[in-house]
Amino acid sequence: MSKQLLAALFVFLVFAPPDGAQAPLPGTQAPLRVAAAADLEPVLPPILEQFQRATGIHAEVTYQASATLTAQIENGAPFDIFLSADLSFPKRLIDDGLADAAGSADSSTPMTYARGTLVLWARNDSHLQPPSLDLLRSPALKRLAIANPDRAPYGRAAVAALRSLNLYNTLKPRLVTAENIAQAAQFVDSANADAGLISLTSALTPRLSADGGYFVIPRDLYPPIEQGAVIVSNTKQRADVHKLLDFLLSPVVQAELAKSGLTPVK
Repeated sequence: MSKQLLAALFVFLVFAPPDGAQAPLPGTQAPLRVAAAADLEPVLPPILEQFQRATGIHAEVTYQASATLTAQIENGAPFDIFLSADLSFPKRLIDDGLADAAGSADSSTPMTYARGTLVLWARNDSHLQPPSLDLLRSPALKRLAIANPDRAPYGRAAVAALRSLNLYNTLKPRLVTAENIAQAAQFVDSANADAGLISLTSALTPRLSADGGYFVIPRDLYPPIEQGAVIVSNTKQRADVHKLLDFLLSPVVQAELAKSGLTPVK
Protein backbone atom coordinates (compact mmCIF):
# COMPACT_ATOMS: atom_id res chain seq x y z
CA MET A 1 0.00 0.00 0.00
CA SER A 2 1.43 3.42 -0.97
CA LYS A 3 2.32 6.10 1.59
CA GLN A 4 -0.29 8.39 0.01
CA LEU A 5 -3.03 5.78 0.40
CA LEU A 6 -2.00 5.07 3.98
CA ALA A 7 -2.11 8.79 4.78
CA ALA A 8 -5.56 9.14 3.24
CA LEU A 9 -6.82 6.10 5.17
CA PHE A 10 -5.44 7.56 8.42
CA VAL A 11 -7.22 10.86 7.85
CA PHE A 12 -10.48 9.04 7.06
CA LEU A 13 -10.30 6.90 10.19
CA VAL A 14 -9.45 9.82 12.46
CA PHE A 15 -11.95 12.30 11.08
CA ALA A 16 -14.82 10.14 9.83
CA PRO A 17 -18.05 10.82 11.78
CA PRO A 18 -18.99 8.23 14.42
CA ASP A 19 -21.45 5.49 13.60
CA GLY A 20 -24.89 6.94 13.10
CA ALA A 21 -23.62 10.51 12.73
CA GLN A 22 -25.07 12.53 9.87
CA ALA A 23 -23.81 15.48 7.91
CA PRO A 24 -25.33 18.83 8.95
CA LEU A 25 -28.78 19.33 7.47
CA PRO A 26 -29.20 22.06 4.87
CA GLY A 27 -29.45 25.42 6.60
CA THR A 28 -27.85 24.21 9.83
CA GLN A 29 -24.51 25.41 11.14
CA ALA A 30 -21.59 22.99 10.78
CA PRO A 31 -19.17 23.10 13.72
CA LEU A 32 -15.80 24.77 13.38
CA ARG A 33 -13.04 22.17 13.35
CA VAL A 34 -10.15 23.46 15.46
CA ALA A 35 -6.68 21.89 15.52
CA ALA A 36 -5.13 23.02 18.81
CA ALA A 37 -1.73 22.47 20.41
CA ALA A 38 -1.81 20.25 23.49
CA ASP A 39 -0.94 23.11 25.86
CA LEU A 40 -4.34 24.63 25.05
CA GLU A 41 -6.33 21.63 26.32
CA PRO A 42 -6.80 23.13 29.81
CA VAL A 43 -7.47 26.59 28.35
CA LEU A 44 -9.80 26.44 25.36
CA PRO A 45 -12.97 24.64 26.57
CA PRO A 46 -14.42 27.49 28.68
CA ILE A 47 -13.37 30.06 26.07
CA LEU A 48 -15.13 28.15 23.29
CA GLU A 49 -18.23 27.84 25.47
CA GLN A 50 -18.22 31.63 25.82
CA PHE A 51 -17.71 31.94 22.06
CA GLN A 52 -20.71 29.72 21.37
CA ARG A 53 -22.91 31.70 23.76
CA ALA A 54 -21.82 34.96 22.11
CA THR A 55 -22.07 33.85 18.47
CA GLY A 56 -24.05 30.61 18.29
CA ILE A 57 -21.04 28.97 16.61
CA HIS A 58 -20.02 25.56 17.98
CA ALA A 59 -16.37 24.49 17.77
CA GLU A 60 -14.97 20.96 17.97
CA VAL A 61 -11.31 20.66 18.98
CA THR A 62 -8.57 18.10 18.37
CA TYR A 63 -5.59 18.47 20.75
CA GLN A 64 -2.22 17.09 19.67
CA ALA A 65 1.42 18.07 19.37
CA SER A 66 1.81 20.92 16.88
CA ALA A 67 3.86 18.73 14.52
CA THR A 68 1.19 16.02 14.54
CA LEU A 69 -1.55 18.50 13.67
CA THR A 70 0.61 19.99 10.92
CA ALA A 71 1.06 16.55 9.38
CA GLN A 72 -2.68 15.89 9.57
CA ILE A 73 -3.45 19.15 7.76
CA GLU A 74 -0.83 18.31 5.14
CA ASN A 75 -2.63 14.99 4.65
CA GLY A 76 -6.00 16.68 4.12
CA ALA A 77 -7.58 16.64 7.58
CA PRO A 78 -10.71 18.83 7.43
CA PHE A 79 -9.74 21.49 9.96
CA ASP A 80 -10.82 25.11 9.66
CA ILE A 81 -8.23 26.72 11.94
CA PHE A 82 -4.90 25.70 13.48
CA LEU A 83 -3.79 27.08 16.86
CA SER A 84 -0.16 26.05 17.17
CA ALA A 85 2.21 26.32 20.14
CA ASP A 86 4.77 28.03 17.91
CA LEU A 87 5.11 29.93 14.64
CA SER A 88 7.25 27.52 12.65
CA PHE A 89 4.65 24.78 12.08
CA PRO A 90 1.84 27.10 10.92
CA LYS A 91 4.33 29.04 8.79
CA ARG A 92 5.23 25.77 7.08
CA LEU A 93 1.58 25.40 6.12
CA ILE A 94 1.49 28.97 4.78
CA ASP A 95 4.63 28.36 2.74
CA ASP A 96 3.08 25.20 1.29
CA GLY A 97 -0.12 27.01 0.34
CA LEU A 98 -2.21 25.04 2.84
CA ALA A 99 -3.02 27.89 5.22
CA ASP A 100 -3.55 31.65 5.33
CA ALA A 101 -1.94 34.10 7.71
CA ALA A 102 -5.15 34.67 9.68
CA GLY A 103 -5.19 38.41 9.18
CA SER A 104 -1.62 38.98 10.33
CA ALA A 105 -0.05 42.24 9.11
CA ASP A 106 2.61 40.12 7.39
CA SER A 107 0.91 37.72 4.99
CA SER A 108 3.76 35.21 5.35
CA THR A 109 3.64 35.09 9.17
CA PRO A 110 1.02 33.43 11.40
CA MET A 111 -0.98 35.60 13.77
CA THR A 112 0.44 35.44 17.31
CA TYR A 113 -2.43 34.95 19.76
CA ALA A 114 -0.43 34.26 22.97
CA ARG A 115 2.99 33.43 24.37
CA GLY A 116 3.82 30.34 26.38
CA THR A 117 5.81 29.87 29.59
CA LEU A 118 8.01 26.90 30.48
CA VAL A 119 8.05 25.69 34.09
CA LEU A 120 9.66 22.91 36.12
CA TRP A 121 6.99 20.94 37.98
CA ALA A 122 7.28 18.23 40.66
CA ARG A 123 4.85 16.43 42.94
CA ASN A 124 4.40 17.58 46.54
CA ASP A 125 5.23 14.07 47.77
CA SER A 126 8.48 13.92 45.78
CA HIS A 127 11.61 12.87 47.64
CA LEU A 128 13.42 15.68 45.82
CA GLN A 129 13.87 19.31 46.80
CA PRO A 130 11.23 21.79 45.59
CA PRO A 131 11.38 22.78 41.91
CA SER A 132 14.25 25.15 41.09
CA LEU A 133 17.29 25.33 38.83
CA ASP A 134 19.18 23.55 41.60
CA LEU A 135 16.79 20.60 41.25
CA LEU A 136 17.86 20.25 37.60
CA ARG A 137 21.47 20.08 38.81
CA SER A 138 20.73 17.50 41.50
CA PRO A 139 22.14 13.96 41.03
CA ALA A 140 18.98 12.75 42.79
CA LEU A 141 16.93 13.72 39.74
CA LYS A 142 16.76 10.43 37.85
CA ARG A 143 13.87 11.01 35.38
CA LEU A 144 12.90 14.33 33.81
CA ALA A 145 9.82 14.48 31.58
CA ILE A 146 9.81 16.71 28.50
CA ALA A 147 7.73 16.84 25.35
CA ASN A 148 9.27 15.51 22.14
CA PRO A 149 11.46 18.40 20.90
CA ASP A 150 10.97 17.31 17.29
CA ARG A 151 7.19 17.53 17.56
CA ALA A 152 6.30 19.92 20.37
CA PRO A 153 7.49 23.53 20.75
CA TYR A 154 7.60 23.22 24.54
CA GLY A 155 9.94 20.27 24.09
CA ARG A 156 12.25 22.42 21.98
CA ALA A 157 12.10 25.11 24.65
CA ALA A 158 12.99 22.55 27.33
CA VAL A 159 16.04 21.35 25.40
CA ALA A 160 17.11 24.95 24.75
CA ALA A 161 16.86 25.76 28.47
CA LEU A 162 18.90 22.69 29.43
CA ARG A 163 21.55 23.62 26.86
CA SER A 164 21.66 27.19 28.21
CA LEU A 165 22.28 25.76 31.66
CA ASN A 166 24.97 23.39 30.28
CA LEU A 167 22.91 20.49 31.61
CA TYR A 168 21.63 18.85 28.44
CA ASN A 169 24.42 16.30 28.03
CA THR A 170 24.18 15.37 31.71
CA LEU A 171 20.41 15.00 31.72
CA LYS A 172 19.90 13.53 28.25
CA PRO A 173 20.10 9.90 29.50
CA ARG A 174 17.50 10.73 32.16
CA LEU A 175 14.93 12.33 29.86
CA VAL A 176 11.49 10.74 29.61
CA THR A 177 10.11 11.96 26.29
CA ALA A 178 6.37 12.41 25.79
CA GLU A 179 4.48 12.87 22.54
CA ASN A 180 3.19 16.29 23.59
CA ILE A 181 3.22 18.67 26.55
CA ALA A 182 -0.02 17.33 28.04
CA GLN A 183 1.45 13.82 28.11
CA ALA A 184 4.68 15.14 29.67
CA ALA A 185 2.59 16.62 32.49
CA GLN A 186 0.78 13.29 32.86
CA PHE A 187 4.09 11.42 33.09
CA VAL A 188 5.33 13.46 36.03
CA ASP A 189 1.93 13.69 37.77
CA SER A 190 1.64 9.88 37.64
CA ALA A 191 5.17 9.54 39.10
CA ASN A 192 6.58 8.06 35.90
CA ALA A 193 9.10 10.90 36.12
CA ASP A 194 10.58 12.75 39.10
CA ALA A 195 9.98 16.19 37.61
CA GLY A 196 8.92 17.69 34.31
CA LEU A 197 9.60 20.69 32.12
CA ILE A 198 6.02 21.47 31.14
CA SER A 199 3.79 24.40 30.19
CA LEU A 200 2.45 26.82 32.76
CA THR A 201 -1.01 26.06 31.36
CA SER A 202 -0.60 22.46 32.55
CA ALA A 203 0.89 23.44 35.91
CA LEU A 204 -2.08 25.72 36.68
CA THR A 205 -4.74 23.06 36.12
CA PRO A 206 -6.66 22.15 39.29
CA ARG A 207 -5.17 18.65 39.40
CA LEU A 208 -1.53 19.68 39.08
CA SER A 209 -2.03 22.69 41.35
CA ALA A 210 -3.24 20.29 44.04
CA ASP A 211 -0.64 17.60 43.40
CA GLY A 212 2.54 19.66 43.12
CA GLY A 213 4.34 22.94 42.64
CA TYR A 214 6.31 24.67 39.92
CA PHE A 215 9.23 26.98 39.23
CA VAL A 216 9.12 29.37 36.27
CA ILE A 217 12.13 28.79 34.02
CA PRO A 218 13.81 32.16 33.33
CA ARG A 219 12.72 33.36 29.90
CA ASP A 220 16.25 34.23 28.84
CA LEU A 221 17.14 30.52 28.88
CA TYR A 222 14.98 29.59 25.87
CA PRO A 223 13.60 31.28 22.74
CA PRO A 224 10.15 32.88 23.13
CA ILE A 225 7.28 30.44 22.73
CA GLU A 226 5.22 32.49 20.26
CA GLN A 227 1.91 30.69 19.68
CA GLY A 228 0.53 31.26 16.19
CA ALA A 229 -2.80 30.82 14.41
CA VAL A 230 -3.55 30.18 10.75
CA ILE A 231 -6.70 29.59 8.73
CA VAL A 232 -6.68 26.30 6.83
CA SER A 233 -6.99 27.28 3.16
CA ASN A 234 -9.77 24.87 2.21
CA THR A 235 -12.13 25.91 5.02
CA LYS A 236 -15.70 26.66 3.99
CA GLN A 237 -16.29 28.71 7.14
CA ARG A 238 -13.82 31.55 6.74
CA ALA A 239 -16.15 34.21 8.18
CA ASP A 240 -16.75 32.15 11.33
CA VAL A 241 -13.03 31.45 11.70
CA HIS A 242 -12.36 35.19 11.65
CA LYS A 243 -14.99 35.64 14.36
CA LEU A 244 -13.14 33.09 16.50
CA LEU A 245 -9.80 34.80 15.91
CA ASP A 246 -11.26 38.19 16.82
CA PHE A 247 -12.74 36.61 19.94
CA LEU A 248 -9.34 35.14 20.96
CA LEU A 249 -7.75 38.58 20.64
CA SER A 250 -10.50 40.41 22.53
CA PRO A 251 -9.43 41.97 25.87
CA VAL A 252 -11.73 39.73 27.91
CA VAL A 253 -10.40 36.51 26.36
CA GLN A 254 -6.79 37.67 26.48
CA ALA A 255 -7.30 38.20 30.22
CA GLU A 256 -8.66 34.65 30.46
CA LEU A 257 -5.57 33.34 28.67
CA ALA A 258 -3.38 35.16 31.22
CA LYS A 259 -5.20 33.49 34.12
CA SER A 260 -4.63 30.12 32.45
CA GLY A 261 -0.87 30.51 32.03
CA LEU A 262 -0.44 32.20 28.64
CA THR A 263 1.02 35.67 28.20
CA PRO A 264 -1.45 37.90 26.31
CA VAL A 265 -0.42 39.66 23.12
CA LYS A 266 -3.11 42.34 23.45
